[in-house]
Amino acid sequence: MTIPSAFKAFRIHDDDAGYRSGIEEIALEALAPGEIVIKTAHSSVNFKDALAGTGKGKILRTFPLVGGIDVAGHVVASTDKAFKEGDAVLATGSGLSETRDGGYSEYARLESRWAIPLPSGLSLRESMILGTAGFTAALALFRMRENRQTPELGPLAVTGASGGVGSLAIDIFSRAGFEVHAISGKPEHADYLTSIGAHTVLGRDALATKRPMETARFGGGLDNVGGAMLASLLAQTVPYGNVASAGLAATHDLPTTVMPFIIRGVSLLGVASAGTARDIREEVWRLLASDWKPRHLDRICTREVTLRQLPEVFDTMLAGGSFGRTLVTL
Repeated sequence: MTIPSAFKAFRIHDDDAGYRSGIEEIALEALAPGEIVIKTAHSSVNFKDALAGTGKGKILRTFPLVGGIDVAGHVVASTDKAFKEGDAVLATGSGLSETRDGGYSEYARLESRWAIPLPSGLSLRESMILGTAGFTAALALFRMRENRQTPELGPLAVTGASGGVGSLAIDIFSRAGFEVHAISGKPEHADYLTSIGAHTVLGRDALATKRPMETARFGGGLDNVGGAMLASLLAQTVPYGNVASAGLAATHDLPTTVMPFIIRGVSLLGVASAGTARDIREEVWRLLASDWKPRHLDRICTREVTLRQLPEVFDTMLAGGSFGRTLVTL
């Protein structure tokens, strides 16, 4: 396939003219080097994308770069024999929109070591409704299961439940056989959370305790908020339950004590999706395409946008208006 001499991309700059982002016409030679060129079908919007696109978070380590930490499409050129023209592939994290150009571009160039062949059971569209958010939620469950988390330990709590990671975690966890309790400060979304698999929807006051130990009510959970909510979740987790930390929507602080760890044996597991080893990455995507595939992806995809609509989406997300997943279609 012939690659055009110029194509559209959402590019981010920080130079003497200031921090700015927007759509530009660029050439393939402007993109970071890599063995694979793909024609992009879809990307997505994550909290990290909003921080990068607006400059409200120090995400990019070099400038200029194309934004978008997720991308999926078909290979149009490859110097790696493992990939051929027409192959459907995806990539999440792996330095995209941080140290190399990302997925907000009509064509993307990838390092083959981070490109994942689209697993059987997923479409390109579905893979980007999942994206980093779904991969993060599934990686959290993968880590918990490795540490002997079972449904018998009790329900899994999910904080920040109406956001992208939270929504997909509810669906993935329930699909994997766990009872899920959604924690949300947005009561208007309670019916939505129930419809995608939440057994119970609780307000933020469920995790309002400041005591170092409380009555154990959760088998474990996934926290996307940080701060006092994470501390309270740890204080209410049963002996040898696991709590995965994947976000800091409220704060990066953690006002807790060692008591849940040394009295109940609770484990706090970090979830850093961007640099996950390839063997784990492939296994998590295999699970997302099969046993853990969410049943309600179309419902969780609450918005579909083009590159031109990205600034508006970023502002809404950073203002706390995130709801479900936003798909970017090129």
